[in-house]
Amino acid sequence: MHINFQLILLLSVTMTHHLTLAQTCNERQLPGPTLVDMCGESGMLMSFLDSFVRKNEKISGICERVRPIETPDPEYDYIVVGGGAAGSVVAARLSEISHWKVLLLEAGDDEPASAQIPSFTTDIEGSSLEWGYLTTNESHACLSTNASCTYAAAKALGGCTVHNGMIYLRGNPTDYNNWAAMGNEGWTWDEVKPFFLKVEDNGEIDRVGRFWHATGGPLFVERSRYQPPFTDSILRAAEEAGFGVSEDLNGDETTGFAIVQTTSKNGVRRSSATSYLRPIRNRENLHISLNTTVTRVIIEDGKAVGVEYFKNDEFKTVRALREVILSAGNVKSPHILLLSGIGPKEHLESMGITVVKDLPGVGSNYHDHPYFMLSFTINENDVYDNDWAVAAEYLTFQTGPLSSYGIAGAIAHIASTATTPDYPDIQIFSAGYQADCAPGEIGALRSTGRRTVTLSALYLHPKSRGRISLASNDPFESPLIWGNFLSETSDVVGILEGINIVHKLTNSNTLRSHNMTLSMSILEACRGYTFATTEYWKCALHQAVKPVGHGTGSCKMGPKHDAMAVVDHKLRVRGIKGLRVADTSIMPQIITGNTASPTMMIGERVSEFIKESSGLSSESRMGVVPTK
Repeated sequence: MHINFQLILLLSVTMTHHLTLAQTCNERQLPGPTLVDMCGESGMLMSFLDSFVRKNEKISGICERVRPIETPDPEYDYIVVGGGAAGSVVAARLSEISHWKVLLLEAGDDEPASAQIPSFTTDIEGSSLEWGYLTTNESHACLSTNASCTYAAAKALGGCTVHNGMIYLRGNPTDYNNWAAMGNEGWTWDEVKPFFLKVEDNGEIDRVGRFWHATGGPLFVERSRYQPPFTDSILRAAEEAGFGVSEDLNGDETTGFAIVQTTSKNGVRRSSATSYLRPIRNRENLHISLNTTVTRVIIEDGKAVGVEYFKNDEFKTVRALREVILSAGNVKSPHILLLSGIGPKEHLESMGITVVKDLPGVGSNYHDHPYFMLSFTINENDVYDNDWAVAAEYLTFQTGPLSSYGIAGAIAHIASTATTPDYPDIQIFSAGYQADCAPGEIGALRSTGRRTVTLSALYLHPKSRGRISLASNDPFESPLIWGNFLSETSDVVGILEGINIVHKLTNSNTLRSHNMTLSMSILEACRGYTFATTEYWKCALHQAVKPVGHGTGSCKMGPKHDAMAVVDHKLRVRGIKGLRVADTSIMPQIITGNTASPTMMIGERVSEFIKESSGLSSESRMGVVPTK
């Protein structure tokens, strides 16, 4: 049987017109990590799947990849630092103006082909694609891992949109109205909504409607083409338990359980770089330099005039005639500002860095969504969800288990007792049934036990705040990241309410019919408490809560009277001309949901601000990314 399916697969991928062998593409070799790198020598399947994914244009996009330059020119009109969720958007939008010369500098390489397969999301996030950041000196969280939490951040063109769960959530309208109420003019929901719509090309517009959604933008979104049957059980359990089911958490019904849309198209991941940069890869006024680490912004007479970067073992500089835009992410954007002499005066002096601008808020206000994962077994054999037949289906049609991230599309937003019904503060997200690393044989078992699924309780409105600071003035030494997670009691209480929601869900008749059973080892530090009681969970949270990877706030936006604000409402760095920041770091408060889509909105927003400040007419400022 094993050999027969290999032969079927070989025939299907070599004979069907769905597979485009990229022999005519004179492109650079796609970077790793490969599936073999991530999975190890688990059998022929991973090597075979990786090889054919790379050659399949519909999956890898090998013939549409950007064409990076080796050496930037001496000067550009605009320099964008970081090609992630926001930076790709900014580079694409600014280069719409044909007489503007734009440079995008990205520390990582292009997206690996392996990242295009939705089911391998967890493997990608734990791979060599990561920056490898860790938080330090935590007092209230991650105590079981030496008071250090993992900080997820991808080092690749596309940034977090290359390794995230592809969840398309935009936050709650109240989030943006709150930003505006803090003194950030122009950031109400009604003012940012057009920019969300500008991003979007919704593949289910007839279902979700045009009041909340749009078509024609660069980013395609859809519900995953494949949903494991257990997903339906979660929704039926939600109805039974009284939580309700929402057709669209981005629409009228902002609470309840839902199968959310994802940033994918026809079973393949769509990153910001795929969506915004590949269609304009031939645009002559946009240069993209990969594997290029920016070490500081060059400031002369209070104005940003360029950047210093490191590439091919050399430090070099490039000039910006108009502006520099930092879109390097919640860790790297403040890191670069600090290395450039912009930040808290005392801290910079202690690191031997000349103070260019005393901005005490740089690196402060860092926060993230904390979450706690509960593990359960169900009455199914623990089989691998990937095998030769599954691989054949995906390579041929981009359907089946490899085209989705298991049951991760089942997400809930629920309002706790601490908030209003229309402003949910708890997210429940699911994991399981991932078709990833596997030996290949149909019916092969991961273990002799039962299948495991997880439900995680995440607090959407954390009050705890941490800080990002320099470890030294060496640009290649990672900054110190201190999350200070769970330092506020309200964050603990919020996650505890989330755990109660999970218990209520799993005690439904629907999930009890699956014999869904809590299956977690008792934490050594919490043995003094009765397992699964409130007091036990309180102890366990401090041991095992983690940040989900939505790092936010370290270069926060705020009005003049806010001494800790780093950028103004048009994302201009205070006291420095020609310098802006555009990524999650500018969020004064984290949004109610996953952060990728809001970050793209921020990229659209800052692009419009820049075009407005340049004196372009409204007609010249409008438009979508063309194909030429």
